[in-house]
Amino acid sequence: MKLKELIYGVATWVPGVKLLRAKGTGGTDSARYCYSVWLRHLVMAKKNGLNPFPKIVAELGPGDSLGIGLAALISGSDKYFAFDVVEHASVARNKKVFDELVALFNNRAPIPADDEFPMVKPHLESYDFPSDILDEDRLAYALEESRLEHIRKSVGSSHREGSLIQYKVPWHEKSMIEKEFVDMIYSQAVLEHVDDLTGAYRAMYSWLKSTGYMSHQIDFKCHGTADEWNGHWAYSDFMWKLIKGKRPFLLNREPHATHLASLTEVGFELVCDIRMTSESQITRNELAAKFKSISDDDLRTSGAFIQAVKVTKGGARQSE
Repeated sequence: MKLKELIYGVATWVPGVKLLRAKGTGGTDSARYCYSVWLRHLVMAKKNGLNPFPKIVAELGPGDSLGIGLAALISGSDKYFAFDVVEHASVARNKKVFDELVALFNNRAPIPADDEFPMVKPHLESYDFPSDILDEDRLAYALEESRLEHIRKSVGSSHREGSLIQYKVPWHEKSMIEKEFVDMIYSQAVLEHVDDLTGAYRAMYSWLKSTGYMSHQIDFKCHGTADEWNGHWAYSDFMWKLIKGKRPFLLNREPHATHLASLTEVGFELVCDIRMTSESQITRNELAAKFKSISDDDLRTSGAFIQAVKVTKGGARQSE
């Protein structure tokens, strides 16, 4: 057990203590990270027969900046919704990331690969700039100076209705976006933090157009709450409640299979499911009662990249 995590979790019940460790989420304050993440989702969408030119995109848990969504806008999307539980991103940081992203797109920079971001998934077959998606005609439109200036100005008005960027903090309701309005919903290492998974997938189903899709990288590791990468599955519910304390989010501890069951339940069909595996560092005897029935595959699944589309009540894809 990570004793310091237990001590901190318990201490959060003391007024003001949780502010002592207030910090960013890590990652998205780097333009190169945001560029790499966005282009990976786009490349995988094309590979799986999905629309690589989403006009309206939505992101769950943007974190330290809105950089991934800004990359989407710079590459040609028209509107971006960002939903978070706690506000991390600032206007100054967003503008800095935006300017650096514009330079990366103008230079047709290769996608930053595993040597620079070894923890970023999914892996790609090629990290060359995806000119088959973002060809010169599309970039001529996307990188037009007045268009970029409009996006940059929107960074400072992301809380105003009508802005190209809609930053909603906190969000809890699926009514935050009108039904069937969004072309693509994505997240990067976020869904493992959402307590109501079925509710989140149901909201995404409601937001997406009939031809829309979702694209998520999910991290099933313990996020530092244990010495073993999957040690969080050894904690009892009571012990986990103490570790979490009053933090607004930590981990839902749900394995890969729970995500698949939840998204299928609300009406999604998988088109891509790439599992990242690691040898389990705990034995079955060490599993908490809640996780005794976890499959061997789930016990070794440390991450997954999934893409899914909506299906009709009859079971056919709505895009068909």
